[in-house]
Amino acid sequence: MRPSYLNFDAAAYAWRPDIDYRAHPEAYRVGKGEQGVLICEPYKSELVPHWRFRTPDIARESSAALYQMFLEYLEAGEFVGADMARKFLQMGFTRARRYANYRGGRKYAKGDYHVLEKGTGDPAKAESAAIFYEVWQRAEAHPNYAARKAAWKACHG
Repeated sequence: MRPSYLNFDAAAYAWRPDIDYRAHPEAYRVGKGEQGVLICEPYKSELVPHWRFRTPDIARESSAALYQMFLEYLEAGEFVGADMARKFLQMGFTRARRYANYRGGRKYAKGDYHVLEKGTGDPAKAESAAIFYEVWQRAEAHPNYAARKAAWKACHG
């Protein structure tokens, strides 16, 4: 069974690397999960330098910085930035979990793409994942964010 990302259709993808989402926030779509997180500029470039999960201490520092940026974007009325910061928190959780589950973070083998053995990863990454999960859930539950997200999805998708 081949991973679904090998059949990716770029033309049908809602997020574009050539759009400045600060200048054109109306082009942004919330989407599912982490969609668009590594595409939407200038937010991606502002958030990526703070996204780290190698150790629990680094994850604590990273998630705190990303959450602070999340709050700053909300305060500035930049929903797109706040949603992107939330996505980076979610991605901190999912990537750390991947590295906790699979040695080197690889779920599929090169070549034949069979699923590799689970439980071979780094146990410290599980703690990093838990740190990101708590902060991600705090961001999701933030009343201002939740209201803006619902309104955004109703208006823009």
